[in-house]
Parts: sequence; C-alpha cells; structure tokens
Amino acid sequence: MSFTQIARSCSRLAATLAPRRVASGILVQSQASRMMHRIAVPSMTSQLSQKFAVRSYSAKSTIEDIKFRVLKVVSAYDKVTAEKLNVESHFINDLGLDSLDHVEVIMAMEDEFGFEIPDSDAEKLLKPADIIKYVADKEDVYE
Repeated sequence: MSFTQIARSCSRLAATLAPRRVASGILVQSQASRMMHRIAVPSMTSQLSQKFAVRSYSAKSTIEDIKFRVLKVVSAYDKVTAEKLNVESHFINDLGLDSLDHVEVIMAMEDEFGFEIPDSDAEKLLKPADIIKYVADKEDVYE
C-alpha cells in the first residue's frame, strides 16, 4: 500500500468519524466512531497495566525481622511441619523437601524480599539460617 493510499484511507476514516448534524441540530455519533472507541480501550488498558518498580524508604530491616519473614514463608509451605521447623533445619534432610520444593521455597523468598536470587547462590541456601544470612547481606543488615 502506497503512502497516497494510506492518506486517502485516513481521510475517509476521519470523514466517517466526524460528528454529523441532523435537521434538528442534534449531533449524531456515527457507528464507526463507536467502534473506534471500543478498539481504543484495550490498547489504553494494556498501557495502564505496566508494572513499576517501587522503592521503599522505610526503616531498615533487622536480623530479627528477616528471621521472622523467612520462617513465616517456610512455614506457609504446605509440606513443612511446624514442629520440625527452626532456623537450623536442613530443607532436604530435616524437613523432607526435594529439589523442586527447594526451588519453590527460594522463589517464595524472592517474592517476599523483592529481589532475584541467582541459581548459583540458591544452590547454597539449604537452611533458613543460610537464607537469613544471604538476605541480610543483600540488604546490608548487620547485627
């Protein structure tokens, strides 16, 4: 399609979208105009659904806050029993989780703390204590 053909199509579309006056002086919205409104709405909503990073300016976390949040996330996992869970519990040996469960726990930690944990680091996080130390190091929290 050439530029001239595109320009003609646009001018025809503009003419059909222009409001028309009837004999009584009332403006009538054409059917094409109503259709364009329906077409335009989804494109606007897709622009509005973009995700934005939000920076929190709250007080720094403490080791106790991190410990509480880590244990809360692990205890929320359905395969973990509360009796066996403590800071030094090994995910695989003590809690009976498999490697896929371990990955899911790490992903839950990423969601909780808002940053990604690389696979090379995730392999080393085998206890809640390891995760607490890792998160504290990432967030510059020291005892």
